[in-house]
Order: sequence, then structure tokens, then C-alpha cells
Amino acid sequence: MIATKQLSFDNSLENDYSKSISLEHRKNYAQFFTPFPIADLMAKWILGNENLNSVLEPAFGLGVFSRAILKHKEDIQIKGFEIDSNIYKKAKLHFEDTENVNLLLQDYMYNDWENKYDGIICNPPYFKFHDYDNKNILKEIEANIKFKLNGFANLYTLFLLKSIHQLKPNGRCAYIIPSEFLNSDYGKLVKTYLIKSKVLRHIIVFDFEENVFDDVLTTASIIFCANDDQLDRVQFSNIQSIQDLNKIEKLVTDYPHLSDVGQSFRFSELNPEIKWKSYYQKQNSIKFKNIVPFSTYAKVVRGIATGSNAYFIFNISKAKEYGIEEQYLLPCICSAKDAKTAFFTASDFEELKKNDKNIFLFNAQKAISKNILSYIKKGEKEEINKRFLTASRTPWYSIENRRPAPIWVSVFNRAGLRFIRNEASISNLTSYHCIYLKHTNLFSEVSTDLLFAYLLTDTAKKIFDDNSRQYGNGLQKFEPNDLNKGMMLDIGLLDNQTKNKILDLYNKYRIVTLNNQCGDKIINKIDKILTDKYSEKCPN
Repeated sequence: MIATKQLSFDNSLENDYSKSISLEHRKNYAQFFTPFPIADLMAKWILGNENLNSVLEPAFGLGVFSRAILKHKEDIQIKGFEIDSNIYKKAKLHFEDTENVNLLLQDYMYNDWENKYDGIICNPPYFKFHDYDNKNILKEIEANIKFKLNGFANLYTLFLLKSIHQLKPNGRCAYIIPSEFLNSDYGKLVKTYLIKSKVLRHIIVFDFEENVFDDVLTTASIIFCANDDQLDRVQFSNIQSIQDLNKIEKLVTDYPHLSDVGQSFRFSELNPEIKWKSYYQKQNSIKFKNIVPFSTYAKVVRGIATGSNAYFIFNISKAKEYGIEEQYLLPCICSAKDAKTAFFTASDFEELKKNDKNIFLFNAQKAISKNILSYIKKGEKEEINKRFLTASRTPWYSIENRRPAPIWVSVFNRAGLRFIRNEASISNLTSYHCIYLKHTNLFSEVSTDLLFAYLLTDTAKKIFDDNSRQYGNGLQKFEPNDLNKGMMLDIGLLDNQTKNKILDLYNKYRIVTLNNQCGDKIINKIDKILTDKYSEKCPN
């Protein structure tokens, strides 16, 4: 007799485990548990396979998915893989009376390739490429699925692709994973494989203001796959609150008919080269005409990466301590919070200097003074020269040759992109990206001030949002190419009268801001000029 009455059909197991095991241990094994109601909905997708006999849970943990499946159907043969002996023992104890659950203390990525399953359900570990045995696991998966992948792939995507490979005919797969791969560079090849396999059926993206998981900053998505020929389209849905979870159940019960909860696209319509957020999230740029890539007028590159901020960053006190003259120090904004307004001036720099803030980088590759040589030897004694970035530079203590950018843009943000006019003409570290103007278009010249005035508007920021990366809790990240490939209004088409009107307002905004007054109303006027000119509803 199969005994399931003693199994936990809620998250009490996970809650007790989290209280008894340190957060550090759980992070080391990427143990972030799925809420039982979500696990139950995912289990219903798997149970939709009428021939369901065998189920695989590749990252077993405490078996929340297996418990959800057994809650509905007891006579299922389940196999689970787990690599943490600690949680494995607790899971074995909980399932000891459930004979049809077979748990293995093995790494799923290196085992079980020869077996196929009717259902596979998983919340895989979230490890970036440098946090797992990237090289060997990639070899393993590429040899078996016969598909080349990006070396920067997150481990969770490799779990997903292996599971798709292991589906029996009519088999179903349900994964809950970050939606990051849908909009990242490394995800392009993953998306190519999903299109090629033709098993992808639904992508449900959680767009909660709060996190789905405790202790981890991520935006989750649920992937439903079916190895059948009942549907040749992929449906994208957006879930914005816990109350929306019934949409997932509707997707399950309506299959293979498409429901009205999202947008659907044929496999031939899906482009793996673009961010897939355009398939499930309304794009702001469609409201406007005359849209061009931001790279038309500017180029975005990351800030200076030192390889060891503790060694290279200086304030006045540190310079005096080591006897480093200011001529061998490069003025630099080292902390994002030190640029407080939309304008960073020479006076702001001097104020930071007076307050002994970190505003310099060691920049003495051509100096031969005793103090300089002594500081270089200090770095070599601490093996700063052997670090990844420094080891690739000649000499190792040189810093990247990057001229000061006229405009900075924040990398991470919650309240929208933050642009700063670098009037002090100093360098910046990686907390900001650098924006350099291009001067290649003879017929639509755009000045730095005109571009910056545009970037200050809500319209500019909303259009860039179309190309952002979401990390949960409202956190956005922009890599340089997210901005380069992002869109903008073609402000080069503005007539001189309109340009001058915008620049006049911009100069007023600058004065107001430098006097510590609010200039939002002025920026709103610039925004209105632009929206009146570029709105799709505008006849001109």
C-alpha cells in the first residue's frame, strides 16, 4: 500500500528546515523553496498527461513538487536527485513510508541521461556561470543534446534543457525559474533550443512587487512544456499578484486550447535574438513615431573596473599615508551615492575632497618615486597583481584608459534610470555606465545638452524600460548594450526653434537644480513638447 497520509501538503517542512539551517548553507546550495500553492498548480500541469506513470524531480530538496503530485494521485513512480546530504536525509525521513519515491544523492547534471519520463517538475538551483562546474557541465550537456550553448549560462537553464531532452512522447515538464534568461545575452541560445525543440507551451512571468521567494532577489517565471503535437504556439502570460494565480490553473485546464490570459505566438514568429519581454509586457515605444536606436546618437560603455577597489581607490588621507602625490591620482566618482543630483560639478568634487571621500584612483604607471614603487610592491605582496583583471594588464597597476564621459547613467535602479551630467569632467567606476555622444550625422546634429535634456524626461526612461532586465522587488539593471540597443525618440529631427525652446528650459532646470530647488515642472514641459511632437496620435 502506498502511504501518503503522513506527507506534508503545505510548506511546514520547508519552514522548519529554514529555521534550523543557516541562510549561508541554503545559499551555498541555492535552496530557495517554492510556495506550496504554486507547486500545486505546476503539479496539475504534469497531471494533465493522461498517461502519467513516471515523474522526475531533478532538484528534490524536501520534495514539495512530489508531495503536490501525490496529493492528487498516489500511484505515481517518482525519482528525485539531490546533492546536499543534509536536506537529503531530512527528505528520506519524510518519505520513508512512501515506497514509490526513490531518492538519489547524486548530481542530476551528470546522471540519468538514458532515462525518459512522463513528467518532470523542478525548481532548479540558481547558479551563475562562475558558481558551478561550468566547463564540465557544459561539455556534458552539449554532448548529450547535441547543441552548442553560451559559456555564461546560468545553471538553471541547463537543468531545463536536460529535462526537455528526457521527456517521453506526450511527456510534460514544469519549471519555476528566474525570467532573467528571457532577456539576457546568454539566454539567446537557450531560447533558440526552446524554439527548435517545439515543446514550449507556456511562459508565465511573475511581475510581483514583492519576491516570490524569501531571501533571494529575483523575478520568477513558470515554464510549461509538452512533448506532443497538440499546439504549435507559445503563450506568454503575466502574473501581477497572488490573486492572479487562478490564471495558471486556467492555462492548465484549457490546454491544448489557448486561453485569454496572455498573448500567443507561433514558433516561427519567436526571435531568440531579442528580449522576450516584448512578448509578455506592453512596450512603451509603440506609443511614439520616429523611434531610433540609442546607438544612433550615443555609445554606452561600462565604467572603469579596477580589479581591486580597496587597492586602487584613494582619498586625501590615504594619499598622505602612502605619500602619493595628487598628480598620480585620477579624479573619479567611486560611489554612486556621491553624485546626488542631475549635475555633478567641479564644486561637488571639491566638497567630496574636503570631506575626505574616496574620489581618486591610483594612476602612477609612469612614476618612479620611492613612495610610488613602495605602494606597487605593497600590491604585489598582497597579490593584487595576480587577480583576474590586473593579471591581464601591462603593467598590472595601470588602469583602463577611458576618457571622462559627459553623461553618466546608473546601472541598478528602482525609481527609473538616473542620468547625471558630468560637468566636473572626471572618471567613474562601474556603478555608472559612461555615455559618449556620436558626431557622425551631419544632417541631424544633437548636442550633449539636448541629449541630456531628453534623457531627463519620463518618456525617455519609459522607452528604455522596454529593454531593462528585471531582478524582482522593482530592481532594474541595464548593461551597456541594453541601452545601446534601446530605443529613443529621434530628437535629431527636431527643428531649430523646438531645439532652442528645449535648451532654454533645460538651462532653467540646471539653474534651479544647482540652487537645490525642484525642477520637475520644467522637465515636464520638455516632456510635453516631445510627446506632442512624437506621439502616434499626432498628425504632424
